[in-house]
Order: sequence, then structure tokens, then C-alpha cells
Amino acid sequence: MVDRTHNEVEPDPHKVAKISTRTYEQEMYRLQSELAKLQVWTKETGQRIVILFEGRDAAGKGGTIKRITEYLSPRVARIAALPAPTEREKTQWYFQRYIAHLPAAGEIVLFDRSWYNRAGVEKVMEFASPREVMRFMRQCPLFEQMLVEDGILLRKYWFSVSDKVQYERFQKRLNDPLRQWKLSPMDLQSITKWEEYSRAKDEMLVHTDTPIAPWYQVGSDSKKAARINMIHHLLSTIPYKEIPTGTIEMPPRPPGYGYRRPDLTVNTYVPDHAATLEPLRKGTPPHDTED
Repeated sequence: MVDRTHNEVEPDPHKVAKISTRTYEQEMYRLQSELAKLQVWTKETGQRIVILFEGRDAAGKGGTIKRITEYLSPRVARIAALPAPTEREKTQWYFQRYIAHLPAAGEIVLFDRSWYNRAGVEKVMEFASPREVMRFMRQCPLFEQMLVEDGILLRKYWFSVSDKVQYERFQKRLNDPLRQWKLSPMDLQSITKWEEYSRAKDEMLVHTDTPIAPWYQVGSDSKKAARINMIHHLLSTIPYKEIPTGTIEMPPRPPGYGYRRPDLTVNTYVPDHAATLEPLRKGTPPHDTED
């Protein structure tokens, strides 16, 4: 871990109160119920919503996105997590490949990292030249203004995590085969370049935290609190209304007309592996998932 004896470049808004699991689950259920109403409203009104998730590695962006989309239709709410640009995409206007993922009427798009890669990792790791970064800083507010003026509801969230908590989460990923895929060499470099990323973030905010498209900071040392706070805030900024869907009634099942199921030996079934696990269940603790 990087040793810093002076004041933190990125201070304390990431420190939030922890909440009990019971409180978290109750409030998350309520918020996810509201997200379901938001989904219906978005579809019925033809609204377009774009939500950007940015922040340091292991800050909890992915887990929050999962909770938002958990009970939503993928035909309405979809995740855009773009890979590294191809050689062809590198020759395009920088925003071009992101435009292809913007929502049509009745859609919500959640960007798991977005065009702000240029102001963060591309700047710090020198994947983009200083001239390209400054061009981005000039064009980004204009680009976002065009999105908002065209009627898109744009929300930008920065997940802020302390260096200590980030380091602990990296260690958990390193020792957990279910999470190792989330730990890339680029992630590890974020440990040694903590202050470079802090300066890049500060510069980004100076240029892109605008009245028409402001940034919202999410303290995420506690993942549960971060998810609750972010989703609650998102819902509070969108003027959605509950739209009645009508009463849904189950139709009566009609009487049979002599159908007989084929013999079980005709089809190939997967083995009942679950039945072999029952004697082993007692005394086996559940896996402690990070997300």
C-alpha cells in the first residue's frame, strides 16, 4: 500500500454509516419495488435514461448496477460495459462508439464506466495524449448538453472508496477464485497510482461538473450503504409516477383432452446432482460474497 504521511488527496465523503443486513434488505426491497415502477413509467412515457457509474476500482459500482437491474427487464434496462476500443474505433471520434449504446424511447442504459475513461485511466496510464485529454475536457460538457437538450435524463455517479478499503477488497479478490477475474493488472496499478488518479478526478470535475449534467458523489466504504444511498438518490431525481397496470388474473386451467407425457426414457435428462449434496449441506457455511 502506498504510504502517505500528508493529508489525503481524496478526502472523506466515502465514509458512510454502516447499516445492518436486515435494514439493508428491507430498504433494498422497497427501492427495487420503486425501480420496477420507474421501469413501467419509462416504457409507457417513452423516456430515455442514461446512468453513468464511475469511480475507483473495487469501489462497488458493479454490485450497485446488479441491484438496480436485478428485477428489471433486460429489454428496458440494459448495461453497457464496453471493452477496450478496437483499432478501427481508435480512429473514430472519441464519443462515437458510446453513442451507439444510447437509449431509444422507453429504455434505461447503465454505463459501467463510460466516456470518462479518457479523463481517468487513459490519462493516468498515458493511453491518450495530453492534447486528446484536453480536447475531451472541452467537448464532454458540450456532448452531455446535447444529450440533455435532446430529452435524455442523464445521471452521473462517482463511487468514492478510501485507499485502505480498496486495498482490502483487492486482497479478498486475490484469494477468492470466484472474484479473481475481477482483479486485472490494470486494477493493481491503481494502488501505486492512487494520487495520479486523484488528481485526474479533480481535474475532470473542474471541467465536467456542470449545472446541466452535475456529478453526484457516492461514499462507498460500506457497499450496502452506498447501494441504498445511490438508488434512493437516483429515484429522487426522476419525476416518475406509478402507472396502473390493471388487475392480472390467472386463467383457469382447461380440462385435459387425453394428452400423455412420453416415457422418461425417451428424453435425456441431466443427472440429479443436487440430490447427492443434501448429506453434505449441514455444517457447510454459505459463501461470503463480496457483491
